[in-house]
Amino acid sequence: MGHMGVRRLVRWSLVGWAAGAAAVAQAQVAGGSVVYRCPGNVYTDAITAQEAKDKGCRTLEGAPVTVVQGVRPRAAAPSVATSGPRPADSKVEPGEQRARDSDARRILDSELRMEMERLAILQKEFNNGEPERRGDERNYQKYQDRVAEMKATIARKESDIAALRRELGKLPQ
Repeated sequence: MGHMGVRRLVRWSLVGWAAGAAAVAQAQVAGGSVVYRCPGNVYTDAITAQEAKDKGCRTLEGAPVTVVQGVRPRAAAPSVATSGPRPADSKVEPGEQRARDSDARRILDSELRMEMERLAILQKEFNNGEPERRGDERNYQKYQDRVAEMKATIARKESDIAALRRELGKLPQ
C-alpha cells in the first residue's frame, strides 16, 4: 500500500471513530443522561437535578463532552538510606542539603562575578553614553542605534546581577 493509501486509511478510520463516538453521545442524551457543568470546570452526569441545582451546576445541551484522562505520576522508587534515619519531615538529608546549598552558592557566586565583569566591560565601552564611533558608523543614526542597544544591554546585565544577588540572599549562610 502506498503512502497515499495509508493516509486515506487512517483518515477513514478516524472518521469512523468520530461517528461512533457521536452516536454513543447521542444515545446517552436520548436515553435521558444529562451532563452538568459544575463550578471548577467539573463535568458530570452522575448527579440528580436537585444536586446540580444545589451545587450551582448548569445543564449542557447539544454540546458533546470529551473527557481526557490525565496520566497519574508513578510512585517514586524507594531510595536507599545512606547514613542513619532521616527526619520525618525532611525529604533530603541535612548533610546532602548543605552540600547542595554550597554548590548552588558557588555556582551563583561564579555567575555573579562573570556578570559583574561583563557589566564593567560594557560600561567602559559605553563611556557614559558617548562610546567611540566605529568606521562603519558614518551615518549618525547607526551610532545612535548602537548606543541605545548598549544602554539596553547594560540595563539587562544590571537586572541579571540584581536577580543573582536575590537568589544568593535566599540561600542559607
